[in-house]
Amino acid sequence: MTTEIHPSSVVEAGAEIGENVQIGPFCYLGPNIKLGDNCKLHSNVVVTGHTTLGNDTEIFPFASIGHVPQDLKFEGEESALIIGKRNKIREYVTMNPGTKGGGMITKVGDGCLFMVGAHVAHDCDVGDHVIMANNATLAGHVTLGDHVIIGGLSAVHQFVRVGHHAMVGGMTGVEFDIIPFGQVQGDRAYLSGLNLVGLKRGNYGKEKISKLRAAYRMLFADEGTAKERVKDVATTFGEEAEVMEIVEFMRAESQRGITQPKSSHET
Repeated sequence: MTTEIHPSSVVEAGAEIGENVQIGPFCYLGPNIKLGDNCKLHSNVVVTGHTTLGNDTEIFPFASIGHVPQDLKFEGEESALIIGKRNKIREYVTMNPGTKGGGMITKVGDGCLFMVGAHVAHDCDVGDHVIMANNATLAGHVTLGDHVIIGGLSAVHQFVRVGHHAMVGGMTGVEFDIIPFGQVQGDRAYLSGLNLVGLKRGNYGKEKISKLRAAYRMLFADEGTAKERVKDVATTFGEEAEVMEIVEFMRAESQRGITQPKSSHET
C-alpha cells in the first residue's frame, strides 16, 4: 500500500505523514502534526497543534485531536499532545495538548480504546491499554495507569491519579485517587473492592489475588490510622510486588487523597 489522501482533505505544508497512511474525505491536518505509519483517518477528522500520532492508530469521524486546551490560563504556548501506537479513537473524541501549568505535554500510551465522545484534557498522562467508554471525561492533570477502564458517562476530577488495572463503574464521579487494582462506583466514587475481573483477565493467579484481597482488608480496616495500616501491609506483604504497588501508590504525594470504601470492607 501507499499513502492515500482524499482530494477533499487539507494537509498543511509542514505536516509529516508516514507510510501507508489513509486519510479519508474532509479531514484537516495542521502544519505541526506527525502521523506514524499505517494510521487511518476515516473522514471529517481534525488533527492539529503540535500533535504526534504513533503507528497503526485509527481515528473515526468528527474526532478533534490537538486543538487548544479548554483552560482559561492557556496563553498560546507551543505545548504538545503525544499519542502512542495502535490506538482506536472513535467518533467525537476530543484530546487537548498540555499547558505551561502542567509540563507542556499531554500523553497517551499504546493500545488504548477511546469510545464515542471521550475527552482527554490538558496535561493528562494516560497509560497503555486504557479503555475509556462512551462520554467518559478526564479533567486536566489526570494520571491513568496501564489497563485502566473508565466506564461510560464517568468523570475524573483534576489531578486525580488512577492506578494500574483499576476500574471505574459507569456514571461515576471520581474526586479522589484510586488505588491500583481498585474498583469504584457511585455518584461520588467509593471503593467497592478490587477489580477482580480485571485481575483475572490480566492472568493474575489465585494466590496473588488472595494476597491482594488480604492486603486490601488490612489497608481499609477500621483499626489504626491509614499510615499505620500501610506500614503493617508493607511489613506483611513486602515481597508481593502487586501489593507493594498499592503501598507505594498510597505513600506517594497526592493532591486529592485516596478514595475510600463506603461502608463494607469486603472485596
